[in-house]
Amino acid sequence: MLSGRSVFFNSKECGEKKVRVLRTFLITLQFGCMKKVHLVKEETLKKYVKESAVLRSAARHWLFVLGKARWQVPSDLKSDFGAADFLGNGSCRVVFDLGGNKFRMICKYEFGRKFVHLYIRWIGTHAAYDELCKKNLQYTIQAF
Repeated sequence: MLSGRSVFFNSKECGEKKVRVLRTFLITLQFGCMKKVHLVKEETLKKYVKESAVLRSAARHWLFVLGKARWQVPSDLKSDFGAADFLGNGSCRVVFDLGGNKFRMICKYEFGRKFVHLYIRWIGTHAAYDELCKKNLQYTIQAF
């Protein structure tokens, strides 16, 4: 990536202010749009995982990774959660595998100005998720 200084290096009509503006613009392109992820109602996940030690451990790891996540576009979440699947159909939903794919969690995502907001919509076993899909409910379910 070119720095602001190298772009204007031989240009006499460009002042220091323009160089600074371009450098800031290039840095913003590279880093400025990454948003911290905010899980809305984290207690929903914590209440659900009390029932299973496997799920509790998986959820703890998922929350740790989520706490460090910085996303600019929806596809960025695949770098943190490679097994996640986007539901499509204009639903702005993603399915996360938890506990070695024994459990599934559907979340709705919204990219705001400063944060990405994740809303938990459903948590259950993989078998229960398959039943949801047979009824085509994965796009609209709002259990939480």
